[in-house]
Amino acid sequence: MKLTKFVTAAVALGALTLGLAACGSTNTKADSANVSGKVTAVGSTALQPLVEQAAKDFQTTHTKVNLSVQGGGSGTGLSQVQSGSVQIGNSDIFADQQTGITASKLKDHKVAVVGMTPVVNKDVDVKSLTMDQLKQIFTGKVTNWKQLGGKDEAITVINRAAGSGTRATFENAVLKGATAIKTQEQDSNGTVQKIVSTTPGAISYLAFSYVNDSLRALNIDGVKPTAANVETNKWKIWSYEHMYTLKSKDSKAADAFIKYVQSSKVQKSLVKKLGYISIANMKVQMDAHNKVTTIK
Repeated sequence: MKLTKFVTAAVALGALTLGLAACGSTNTKADSANVSGKVTAVGSTALQPLVEQAAKDFQTTHTKVNLSVQGGGSGTGLSQVQSGSVQIGNSDIFADQQTGITASKLKDHKVAVVGMTPVVNKDVDVKSLTMDQLKQIFTGKVTNWKQLGGKDEAITVINRAAGSGTRATFENAVLKGATAIKTQEQDSNGTVQKIVSTTPGAISYLAFSYVNDSLRALNIDGVKPTAANVETNKWKIWSYEHMYTLKSKDSKAADAFIKYVQSSKVQKSLVKKLGYISIANMKVQMDAHNKVTTIK
């Protein structure tokens, strides 16, 4: 009799456990099913690869959300989210740093850190520069690789267009207020990548996520452009990746997507896989005035 009662109790407990598990599973699915709407994310091309892949993954469980990801540069992303034209404005810079943007109207969601590096065509035999030499190239004071210990070859400078967060980050760290040389400008990391890889003597700068075997990244002051060096600010050219939303225009679908990008699942896998750095790994922090301090 006692054995029968024990078995009955065990079965009941098992059924209760399964029921709770099923309930939890149902709630998770229900949460995904209840989020719906169209979300357009526009802006930084440096952040674009991460947002595009995260959007694909997100939509497999949030089937009622229609996500569209576009580039255009940080300035475009900030201006369009401020005007309410899009739900998310992707940016490499703080909203406070962009002319014409009222930062108080926007909500800042930091989703990653991006390192940026000077890159050259593979025929360039210079592999390392000082920060001052890099500045001289982009201000037009040095025009031939021979002046830097390389072969006699003209330097072709490829810059980013005005409004680019990547350009703003590069100039803040390298030019320090000096005026860049007037040269051809491109509006995306992807385009710069292609031009530098096919133009002898070319130099530009890219987010780490766009560096591949078709070109070569340069060391600066003997420091390699790596995630580990960005985390301690040993590598100076980096910025946060922001996803901005408009405070006065709530979007549950946009908020759910941003939370997904910030989740440990994405931060520990996709962020690293695509060449970004998780904010959780940073040993330093930067404010909108480019002041870097140690995280205590």
